[in-house]
Amino acid sequence: MEKTTETTKTKETTTESTEVTLKFTDMNLSDEVKRAVEVMGFESPSPIQAEAIPHLLEGKDVIGQAQTGTGKTAAFGIPLIERIIKANENSEFDRNSRLPKGIILCPTRELAVQVAGELEKLAKFRKDIFVTAVYGGESIEKQIRNLRRGVQIVVGTPGRTIDHIKRGTLKLEEITNIILDEADEMLNMGFKEDIELILQQITTEHQTVLFSATMPKPILQIAKKYQNSPEIVKVISKELTSDNIEQSFLPINPNYKTDVLVRLLAYNGWESMLIFCNTKQRTDEVAETLIQKGYAAEALHGDLAQHQRNLVMNKFRHGRVQILVATDVAARGIDVDNVEAVINYDVPLDPEYYVHRIGRTGRAGNKGVSITFISGRREVYRLNDIERYSKSRIPQGTIPTQQEVLAKKQLRFMENLKATINDEKKAEELESYTALIEMLEIEGITSKQVAAAVLSLQLSNKPTDRLTEAEIWDTRDRRRDGRGGRNDRGGRDRGGRNDRRGGGRDRDRGSRNRRDDRGGRDRNDRDRGSRPSYKDRGDRADMVRLRIDLGATENVRKGDILGAIAGETGMRGDKIGAIRVNEQESFVEVPQSDVDNVIRVMNKSKIKGKKVEFEKA
Repeated sequence: MEKTTETTKTKETTTESTEVTLKFTDMNLSDEVKRAVEVMGFESPSPIQAEAIPHLLEGKDVIGQAQTGTGKTAAFGIPLIERIIKANENSEFDRNSRLPKGIILCPTRELAVQVAGELEKLAKFRKDIFVTAVYGGESIEKQIRNLRRGVQIVVGTPGRTIDHIKRGTLKLEEITNIILDEADEMLNMGFKEDIELILQQITTEHQTVLFSATMPKPILQIAKKYQNSPEIVKVISKELTSDNIEQSFLPINPNYKTDVLVRLLAYNGWESMLIFCNTKQRTDEVAETLIQKGYAAEALHGDLAQHQRNLVMNKFRHGRVQILVATDVAARGIDVDNVEAVINYDVPLDPEYYVHRIGRTGRAGNKGVSITFISGRREVYRLNDIERYSKSRIPQGTIPTQQEVLAKKQLRFMENLKATINDEKKAEELESYTALIEMLEIEGITSKQVAAAVLSLQLSNKPTDRLTEAEIWDTRDRRRDGRGGRNDRGGRDRGGRNDRRGGGRDRDRGSRNRRDDRGGRDRNDRDRGSRPSYKDRGDRADMVRLRIDLGATENVRKGDILGAIAGETGMRGDKIGAIRVNEQESFVEVPQSDVDNVIRVMNKSKIKGKKVEFEKA
């Protein structure tokens, strides 16, 4: 339902992300919610919670701007549960009513499941509040049964929520709260029309809440249209990345990224980690390579059915999977506190994705590690953008030598060996093995020889790879900034950093426009002659023109098409030719050798949330 006032008056509160002295026990919350929060291990609210919860408890519309990992779910979840408790106590609705009172929209099914899980924890001690999640990829019949059984809060993706509304299985007659979580991401994924359709269907008096990491113009337009005098709450951090995360980058020859990855794994011995790739295809390739190397790894991306994704996530949470290789969209909703490291196998296409990625380590007071592989000049530019956006300096790291890897593995094994010997619980088990040693001693084999043989079996001296230092490092980066090889990387001053930032490009573009740079070049940078005009490219024998049944009327831009093709097919952006966007259709040129693959992959994909059809023009 659109708001009735012509103008929206807003009051803005900006808070720096520092420690909050207020405690949950000081807030006007029910005993059940306070108890649930205590069980969850929280004593004081985060800055966004401290600012947003009082406004929401008063029934005001709110726009909350904060990054992932700041406690947004509890910021809107606690007031929502309190609102339902109050309504039940005041008999605002029929006590036997099974209709939902609150709807929360999320961009992905993973986030919907995560949010629903958090709300269930917050409502743990209320027997009259039930939560369910609705999303694509899961049996709709199961969701219908849950809705008919009666729930107070529905958490869903826009598409599946609309489906239930149209079927009549999601009733809106008693909705008092509508919340958009990660609203900017939903708009980026093309859900604006779906969101507005849902908002228009809610005709009851209700509270409208938007939470978003950024505030692009479309978000403000929705706020103006559907909110009444919202309070704007901003939580600003001096740095968007945690001090608990040790960040670094490695300039690597792109042909040897997997070899370096395996070397890092062997050296560090991480037990729980995430690896991020930009394409589904690469997640599969990296995961398969790691499995062949003996690691417990799984790929997580959009092509997996929901039950497969749930299975993978459960394995990861319980330690049966050591390494999760994921795309950005598929990883939304991953909520695991003990992730030791995040490796950006590919530099993220948007600086905001970087913050989301590394924010999954260094949680709950733990230390975390983030390593970003960069290959070539374009990825260095992206790294510069990330530093500017995250307000942090990312230093260059080092790659351990094979000798260092072997020494570290031996040290780790010896520590585990001593711990096992000193473990009283293992005494009986160890005693059973001494009989085997005694049998060998009868044959003239000494205990020292037995120990050496066991160590030989456990600690292979075979290197993970046979690459030289010169092969590993990306020589293009050494020429660019003058850092030299591994032995020349002493203290890097800011001057050296500025050399890496060179290239004469305008570095003042907004972070959001980085989505248009998925191919690694400025779309307006045409004076280099590297990407001829659409007209000039049309006659090249090695390029084929494809038609797309999507145009400007669907708000599609050239950058959307470029980014979608590069992201879904893994094709380098500089291989994609000229792009033209007309009103109802668009055209793009791709190399002759890639035509069939582009058509096959893209006809299964979406651009800005819409299914598309590629065909030869």
